[in-house]
Amino acid sequence: MASLFRYSVHFADSPFWAFAIHDGHQVDPTAEQFILLDETQRLREEDPYTASMVELPVNQLFVATSRFQLDVNRKVEDSVYLRPDQAWGLEVWRDTLPSTILQQLYDEHQKFYQQIDSYIQHTIDKHGFFVAFDVHSYNAQRISEEQPVDKQANPQINLGTHYNNEKWRSVINGFINSVQEQQLLGKAIDIRENVKFKGGYLAQHILQKFRDRGCVLSIEFRKDFMNEWTGLPYQPVILEYKQLLLHTLKDLQKLDIYGV
Repeated sequence: MASLFRYSVHFADSPFWAFAIHDGHQVDPTAEQFILLDETQRLREEDPYTASMVELPVNQLFVATSRFQLDVNRKVEDSVYLRPDQAWGLEVWRDTLPSTILQQLYDEHQKFYQQIDSYIQHTIDKHGFFVAFDVHSYNAQRISEEQPVDKQANPQINLGTHYNNEKWRSVINGFINSVQEQQLLGKAIDIRENVKFKGGYLAQHILQKFRDRGCVLSIEFRKDFMNEWTGLPYQPVILEYKQLLLHTLKDLQKLDIYGV
């Protein structure tokens, strides 16, 4: 049976990982016939351009499949949006999704996490620890394209760290300090912890399974790098975010992380 879930992995000799698991926009033809939403509706809740931001010289995992087909950042029973309350009030599927497809999607979720476990364990075996950049984005103009962004409630970067062991505080602080030493389009960067999001299922799963052996930084960029209603990218901002991540990576690589 052909896979309904697609992602790519690039390995590097590094204890660092870069994940972009909501970048994907593809829907398999087997499932597409049952989806009610058009591409524009799906794109609004996906995280386009995040994969290009985390094309860093580390291990990389980028998901190509849309979260509207299978969302691997949620636990398996919530990974297929069967109810509007799971999908920002949207009705995703036409009538009832056939049980054979639903079960295959749940199986794909399980296989994906078996692979994740294998990848992280291999990194620990080789380097003694891991640090993951789990990169996402979020909408701040829910009402309309003209809605002013509430910058007090919506930081430019929300850093989800809630599920990490406290022993990794020096790495978390190192990331925050590195960001604060930089600028975005000539201005200071507003980065705050756990304001909008604390970390999704990917972070929770990895940190529960591997406990104190590593750190997951769930990095949520406010969608200043695109028009969140049309999907139009603002390339200069995307490039600056990529440079920002590269800079923070280099700073973290200087830390004596193994001794944490």
